[in-house]
Amino acid sequence: MALLNPPAARWRNGAADRWTSRACRAVWLLILGMSLVFRATPVSAQVVRAPEYSLKAAYLFNFTQFVEWPSNSFISPDAPIVIGVLGEDPFGGALDQAIKGKAVHGRSFELKRFKQIGEMRGCHVLFVCASEAARLPEILLAAQKGGILTVSDIDRFAERGGIINFYKENNKVRFKINLNAAERAGTKISSQLLRLGTIVREEIDAEQ
Repeated sequence: MALLNPPAARWRNGAADRWTSRACRAVWLLILGMSLVFRATPVSAQVVRAPEYSLKAAYLFNFTQFVEWPSNSFISPDAPIVIGVLGEDPFGGALDQAIKGKAVHGRSFELKRFKQIGEMRGCHVLFVCASEAARLPEILLAAQKGGILTVSDIDRFAERGGIINFYKENNKVRFKINLNAAERAGTKISSQLLRLGTIVREEIDAEQ
């Protein structure tokens, strides 16, 4: 699968139709995922947790098909796309399964789990876990300098400077996008993905 805005030469060589077809399939998967409903039961919150984070894991993979990173983000043409999870991982094995054996624009995937901000170097997509909410300004500053696409389900993550923010609406998983934050990190997001998300304005609050 190819990333957003593949080089012009690929389009001239007839790759445009193949890329468009794959991108459309990815868009369809995102729409399908957004239509899924999660209902809590009195038995246990874990009943909801597993399928919800399986869906979010699938989103993380699909997001990579609609993002272009700064030119210096990869050390080589075939270097992997690194997805990082910072903090107490809520995915279990769902994220490992979502990227297993997959590739985007000739790049495979590598999954890393971080405890410290300094370990994020070389990461391309970073999921910031709820356990890291207290140090969010520090995380976002480091991610911005590293050209990292930040994603989280922390409340008001996008408004506070994160790039993509999962949230629940009518028990469905949705996402917000902070375009200013994406621009500061040097990442470009496809108009196809923008149409599926909600664009939000950034807030300047006391924490920052």
